[in-house]
Amino acid sequence: MLTTKAKSYAAQAATTALAPFAISRRNPGPSDVEMEILFCGVCHSDLHQARNEWHNTVYPCVPGHEIVGRVTRVGGSVKKFKVGDTAAVGCMVDSCRTCANCKAGNEQYCLTFPTFTYNGADKVLGGPTFGGYSTGIVVDEGFVLRVPAGLDLAATAPLLCAGITTYSPLRHWKVGPGQKVGIVGLGGLGHMGVKFARAFGAHVVLFTTSPGKVADGLRLGAHEVVISKNADEMKKHATSFDFILDAVSAEHDINAYLSLLKLDGTLTIVGAPEHPLPVAVFNLLLPRRNFAGSAIGGIAETQEMLDFCAKHKIVCDIEIIPIQKINEAWARLLKQDVKYRFVIDMASLKSEAAA
Repeated sequence: MLTTKAKSYAAQAATTALAPFAISRRNPGPSDVEMEILFCGVCHSDLHQARNEWHNTVYPCVPGHEIVGRVTRVGGSVKKFKVGDTAAVGCMVDSCRTCANCKAGNEQYCLTFPTFTYNGADKVLGGPTFGGYSTGIVVDEGFVLRVPAGLDLAATAPLLCAGITTYSPLRHWKVGPGQKVGIVGLGGLGHMGVKFARAFGAHVVLFTTSPGKVADGLRLGAHEVVISKNADEMKKHATSFDFILDAVSAEHDINAYLSLLKLDGTLTIVGAPEHPLPVAVFNLLLPRRNFAGSAIGGIAETQEMLDFCAKHKIVCDIEIIPIQKINEAWARLLKQDVKYRFVIDMASLKSEAAA
């Protein structure tokens, strides 16, 4: 298999900073799309993975699964993309494609596990897959997405994870007009949850621990903002929600939100707290309530989400950084000092590689 070199930033161990690192990318095969990466979003998962907080990291680790780029080469069998197209890659670059879940368009729940964009098992070159903190990537066209015209490319990048992670459960549980929907947490995921729930026509209530986020929550589309530390404010909303999307990755009292659901209401968690959250079973039994989880969406649903965003002019609120500021950005991310997603301008890495 012929390969080409690409520039990247990688973590060599759980305790090391990200630093320049040369990686190999395969030359495009018959069904492959090669992309020059223009922008890559910075997801909290990048930090978790690079620091081995999920205890499964393979080093060197090149993070990044919110990728927007320009097609530079395509294989002879590729039909959906041509050189010069703007395209995107999200959290997956492959799956078995034959199991019931894959055939149903739920590749993210592949029964033999999807191949993630980074820290997955590279089926072609061997070793780990390397992500979007790099100058280029090669992906089978079945896992490449079309970026609709009119979307800001930098602000589109985080849609490939933060966007689809919130869009998918809202769609699956059929959020829409006439429903009261809660969004817990106003971060990278939560701010997209607010935007989507509002666009779907629901009455949107944002829950935050920070009084300083009230104005932003309303600006982003929430009809109401509740300070979750205020017991009286929370009590006013008891047993009134059809659906709650919990986007908090830190430890928090999940029972406080379960008690806000009405009969047959659902709380779906998309945040990933490091430690298990205790659940009081009577919060599920009386009245009958549902507690669920959701990951990203499949490829077709992710494309649907991008098209929906283009139609409704929805993108992420971002701060653009050069790759050389990534370690500083991660430090700020830990302090929640970003509104609401960092995006790396990959021209900075290309320039560094040419220097």
